[in-house]
Amino acid sequence: MLQPDIDAYLQRWIPDRDVILEEMEETASRRRFPIVGPVAGRLLAQLALIVGAERILEMGAGFGYSAYWLARALPPDGRVFAIERSGENAGLGQVYLGRGGLADKVEFLVGDALQIVQGMAGPFDLIFVDVDKEQYPASLPLTLPRLRRGGLLITDNILWQGRVVNPDPSEASTRGIQEYTRLLYETAGLYTTILPVRDGLAVSLKLT
Repeated sequence: MLQPDIDAYLQRWIPDRDVILEEMEETASRRRFPIVGPVAGRLLAQLALIVGAERILEMGAGFGYSAYWLARALPPDGRVFAIERSGENAGLGQVYLGRGGLADKVEFLVGDALQIVQGMAGPFDLIFVDVDKEQYPASLPLTLPRLRRGGLLITDNILWQGRVVNPDPSEASTRGIQEYTRLLYETAGLYTTILPVRDGLAVSLKLT
């Protein structure tokens, strides 16, 4: 959502990207694969540090770029459980995380995130949602019971490159994001703010 020159300016100030992250960014660019990017990645890490996260659940992990940022914010015994539909992406993520010395902090689970999460026990300190957008509304009743009080539910692509403003009524992904956004704001016990970082991040604090 940011103008390219503003985004480039913000990226210029980020001090702590390592060579693995830069290589992952190059891979994403070459494959035209969407990642959160360094500005949002650093924000994810900061939010994990703020809540003192030790157990993190990621739904829709791609090849591990956001998991890499989150893992770096964990204590030595912390863990990211990263669910990814594609076994190829998960395998590539394991390679990158291994090279970055973070393999012991991230466990990839391959399959449909909404199905896998039903067999997982909470509580989690932070849950990051980036599944297929039409699945967003169905994800909420699965994530909230597994998020601890005081934990953060963070959702990517909540502005959907502006398509949420003038949606195509035939586009299920946009309708899913709009319905999910309504649910975030109307669900009792959640305090939600949408940040216009990259493609929009919804940050929801679980109060009760």
